Amino acid sequence: MHQHILIPVALDHEKMIPRKIEMARHLLAEGGRITLYTVLENVPGFVAEFVDMKPENHLRAQITKKLEESHDGGSDITCVVETGKAGVKIAQYAEAHAVDLIIVASHSPGLQEYFLGSTASRVARRAPCSVYIMR
Repeated sequence: MHQHILIPVALDHEKMIPRKIEMARHLLAEGGRITLYTVLENVPGFVAEFVDMKPENHLRAQITKKLEESHDGGSDITCVVETGKAGVKIAQYAEAHAVDLIIVASHSPGLQEYFLGSTASRVARRAPCSVYIMR
């Protein structure tokens, strides 16, 4: 059983959240905790110069609210939103916060993923802990 389970949430895979939480609860030790975690990509400099406000601050609040609404309100779940490259930040967060399992979703790989690598495969390569990949 696991004490701290990290569930990365891609903005386009919201529908997977309930399944991931259900799986996490099956694997969670009594008294353990779950973190829903989203990574926002950095806004390129050439775009940022045309924006008056910091878009990541506005998006961070919206995404955090969306994550909080996506689960059953259990006290064992926290929501975190950070900025960076998902494949790197997820592994860094896991190491810094004593995560012992990451539950990540993956779709069936196509030709593009073989060349670029999906976030799930990047997490699996870099994670300091076990990674459960759901399809």
